[in-house]
Amino acid sequence: MKPFVFTAALLLAPITAPTAWAAPFADPAAIDAAVAQFTGVPLGSTGGAAQPVDRRLRLRPCANPLSIGWYGSRRDTVLVQCPDVGSWRLFVPLLVTAGPADAPAVLRGEGVTIAVTGPGFSVSQPGEALDGGAVGAWIRVKSTTAGGQPMRARIVRPGLVEVQLTGE
Repeated sequence: MKPFVFTAALLLAPITAPTAWAAPFADPAAIDAAVAQFTGVPLGSTGGAAQPVDRRLRLRPCANPLSIGWYGSRRDTVLVQCPDVGSWRLFVPLLVTAGPADAPAVLRGEGVTIAVTGPGFSVSQPGEALDGGAVGAWIRVKSTTAGGQPMRARIVRPGLVEVQLTGE
């Protein structure tokens, strides 16, 4: 009987032991605090993180300080990275208020996607805005891959312009 009890105790040990040995995770509250310090605005306020980092994330702790910076030219997202080799990165959206209807959706010099559409087809290519404008405005753009000849395109949404070809 004693060997059986001893064996059962050994079988139960691996089941309970991993919880005691579990690796710690990066603290999401510390990430929230770092984003608030970077933006200078508290969580949930205009200009600050729109919502807290998801508490279900199990991110490896960083041996080095977090790297925090703007993601994109609009400054509406913060990129948080653990600089350790092979580690993680998070994109934290900020709470922004809707601007006026004529607010620029595309800025001059900004990279855009140029969608050329026609009856039954649509092709897109990377390009550069030569003018800025709001959604619905016509601006000059040039392709960064096809010779770069300027053309007129209509702004569909931020980062996307469209050239419509008619089939006659």
